[in-house]
Amino acid sequence: MAIEIIPGLAPIADRYDAFILDLWGVVHNGEKPFEGVLECMAELRCGGRPVMLLSNAPRPNNFVVEFLEGIGVARDCYDMILTSGDMTRIVLEEKRFPFLEGDAKKFYQLGAVRDKGLDFGLDYSRTSEIETANFIICTGLVSDETETPEDYRALLTQAVQLKLPMLCANPDLTVMRGERMIFCAGSLAQLYSELGGDVQLFGKPYPRTYVMAKEVLGLADTARILAVGDSMRTDIKGANNAGIDNILVATGIHADEWGLSNGQAPSAAQVEELSKLHGFSPTFAAGRLRW
Repeated sequence: MAIEIIPGLAPIADRYDAFILDLWGVVHNGEKPFEGVLECMAELRCGGRPVMLLSNAPRPNNFVVEFLEGIGVARDCYDMILTSGDMTRIVLEEKRFPFLEGDAKKFYQLGAVRDKGLDFGLDYSRTSEIETANFIICTGLVSDETETPEDYRALLTQAVQLKLPMLCANPDLTVMRGERMIFCAGSLAQLYSELGGDVQLFGKPYPRTYVMAKEVLGLADTARILAVGDSMRTDIKGANNAGIDNILVATGIHADEWGLSNGQAPSAAQVEELSKLHGFSPTFAAGRLRW
């Protein structure tokens, strides 16, 4: 069956009672909201239907709220937000892995200065010397504008030799920032795993993400939830595995491979080819998130 390419959410929104929206690549491009997104979010919330922002951001949600306000996405545009950073912090708080048990454990963080808050108020300390660390927290590259995962191969090889577990707070491999593709924490976690490192990933597409999302939404019936994402690997795979209908939009990471820009809609053939490559399909596809 051909995948339906929809012009916007207006024709299908009444089928659902709640909406889960990815952030980067769906709501904004890292610098500003996409055209028509804020109007669409307002329409989706009509009648009391909740809109959740579900993001693989490696920071607790309060930092993401602040970032969104700075680029023009006000707090009253959505009802709730859940990040992979939130999930990572919960694991740190509850010491869900044996290597976190005990007091005063030290971690080595891979990531930019802006990636903060995961350990605030908890009994962990950060070390700048990887030899003294008990584990690694990976939130991304220190300079995602200039670096690639290969710049970290020597450091990650050393960490494997030290048998350091890694908590990855963002499983995304890449993301669009404006018109540029940049590497995310998931690309470092992927290389670490290939080198033999022990990695625990948090966020989409992993099942616990959607269990938490449904709890926050207060909805058990996944048939009444619609998710919107720009990544087959994370957004669409995760929603499919959770039994949630979904829309793949062309404003994010697949835009380049499709040769699309400015929210142009992909063809059914393009989406079907991508679906064959991944082994699963979105419920719908669209150019962008719009009403």
